[in-house]
Amino acid sequence: MDLEIELRVDGTEHRLTVDTRTTLLDALREQLGNTSPKKGCDHGQCGACTLLLDGRRILGCLALAVAHQGADIVTAAGLTDGELHPLQRSFIAHDAFQCGYCTPGQIVSAAGMLQEAGAGWPSAVSKDPGATDVVLDDEEIAERMSGNLCRCAAYANIVPAIAEVAHR
Repeated sequence: MDLEIELRVDGTEHRLTVDTRTTLLDALREQLGNTSPKKGCDHGQCGACTLLLDGRRILGCLALAVAHQGADIVTAAGLTDGELHPLQRSFIAHDAFQCGYCTPGQIVSAAGMLQEAGAGWPSAVSKDPGATDVVLDDEEIAERMSGNLCRCAAYANIVPAIAEVAHR
């Protein structure tokens, strides 16, 4: 069964017809040609498909497109406004990628994580879950980014890249 939906992707409105079983990731990649989110495990385990959906992190491979009619979606490509996002610049400066496959998902997840921490959301390792100011030390960043895997093991550079942006 096909349904027509509207999505706002990286600031542009799109109207598309999708099978009700189509994931958001597949709609973006196959119908809109947006290859910024990557198809990694396709089971929600690696985070390569991380998107911001109405400002919150989601895994595009686990989200059905029809369930997000009218949603505002941001991919790694949509984080820019003509210049690289601070996280993108920091990942480059810290050599926080090797093959680059997980990088878009890592950067989108980091952007969402910084918003969550800025809003005072605690994590499993937060010292004081009731605190309004979240201290983004290496342990906190690693915990918050734990859903994004890197096959090349660039974690030693990813955490400092995110920390640099978090501490500005």
